[in-house]
Amino acid sequence: MANATLKASRRDQGGKGAARKLRGTGRVPAVLYGHGDKNESLSLDAHELELLLAHIASGSTLISLDIDGRRTDVLIRELQKHPYKPEVMHVDFLQVHGDETLTLSVPIRLTGTPRGVMDDGGVLDQVLYELEIECLPKDIPEAVEIDISGLGIGEQLRVHDVSFPNATILNDGDLPIASVLEPRTPQAGDEATPADAEPEVG
Repeated sequence: MANATLKASRRDQGGKGAARKLRGTGRVPAVLYGHGDKNESLSLDAHELELLLAHIASGSTLISLDIDGRRTDVLIRELQKHPYKPEVMHVDFLQVHGDETLTLSVPIRLTGTPRGVMDDGGVLDQVLYELEIECLPKDIPEAVEIDISGLGIGEQLRVHDVSFPNATILNDGDLPIASVLEPRTPQAGDEATPADAEPEVG
């Protein structure tokens, strides 16, 4: 998949006061961590960051970070968000080298409608939404797509049923991802639906 891109600038001042002033100018403080490389304090344009985050899976998308004209590949390792406002307060980036194996979580994307839902009125129950994997940067998938159209009533999809090229899944293979449950039958004491209710007599 193609890298997302984001511009950053170096910053010299650290501390909470400097970070607060920086946010007041429409920028977000960030730090770039490397394996043996010196950490770099950075700042990002808040609007550009917001647009980027709206279109990527933040923990598993490789980003080409342009630091004052120097490009380096990074992953977002942590996003610190405001407790009640839709604002990012700080970003931690991890510098990525092309020949190193990464451990990261990628979203699960279920495709298709299970036959147990389509034909028998069952209910799809998804309980796992991410897989933890190991792979090289070039092999990071945007998501793990899984076709569940073959699932019938009472059947489960487990981690060991999933595989994709050039990556190792680290989750326990017996963990369930999704299943199709029996359709719910009305129980005694359930409230009547409008169609079942007796009409009032005026």
